[in-house]
Amino acid sequence: MNPVGLISMQYARPFTAEHFPLFRRMRDLGYDFVELLVPEPGELDLAETRRALDDAGLGVVLAARVNLQRNLSSAETEAYRAGIDYLNYAADCAAALGAKIVGGPLTGNPLVFAGRPPQPVAEDERLARKERCINGLKEAGDHAQKVGVLLAVEPLNRFESDVLCTTQQAMELLDAVDHPAVQLMLDTFHMHMEEASIAEAIRLGGKRVVHFQANENHRGFPGTGSTDWVDVCRALHEIRYQGPVSLEPFRRNDDRFGVPFAQWRPPHEDESERLAASASFIKSHLTLTEYRR
Repeated sequence: MNPVGLISMQYARPFTAEHFPLFRRMRDLGYDFVELLVPEPGELDLAETRRALDDAGLGVVLAARVNLQRNLSSAETEAYRAGIDYLNYAADCAAALGAKIVGGPLTGNPLVFAGRPPQPVAEDERLARKERCINGLKEAGDHAQKVGVLLAVEPLNRFESDVLCTTQQAMELLDAVDHPAVQLMLDTFHMHMEEASIAEAIRLGGKRVVHFQANENHRGFPGTGSTDWVDVCRALHEIRYQGPVSLEPFRRNDDRFGVPFAQWRPPHEDESERLAASASFIKSHLTLTEYRR
């Protein structure tokens, strides 16, 4: 059975030592690991965090946080170099915490969360961006491999990235990088917007998929949206995926006019019952779809 986890942002951002008791709560709700955002320097004591995770019996995967100042796609040398340095730092954090995977939009160039719109790109710059991403991921992959960590590159939807949006684009990039420590992460939330078929995209990712985020089309609790979870889970079994499956259902139940859904908001009520049901929902689908008449 694939381990099923929960993003730390479900409860708090930033996630600090005061939130360590939540590790036990996650475990009690049926989760096997937490997906922690890569801590910024000073946010967490890594040795202390690892002890808290071990005490709770909870595994961990890390989610990278890129920005325009640490950006593999950047034509600015300082930002490009900072992008590589950040991935090296993230891999070191993972190793210290006992995590084996750092996932996320590692290629950089965020859009909405960086407050910038997508712009037309000349062909020479498109190719230059690709080359920078290839070289940066190769270098970061070398370091990650040394510390026993996998980097998992995540395609985002068109409103959050203008360099990597589909599984096909990711496969083109990863084929060029061709590094055993640089693999693929998929998120059904983004796939709803950019893939003609989520199941076919999963099959395309195949053995490169090392991390999977099971999210509804509206980022709500699994089973409350339009995702065909039977189709998704069957595709995961077809590629023999045995890695982690994480949930990030942090769309809060607030449909008032003008509420910006794109921005994270802290919980305003106890979501424990629905979080437990979500873990059970995904685990049951993963179990039941293994058997086909």
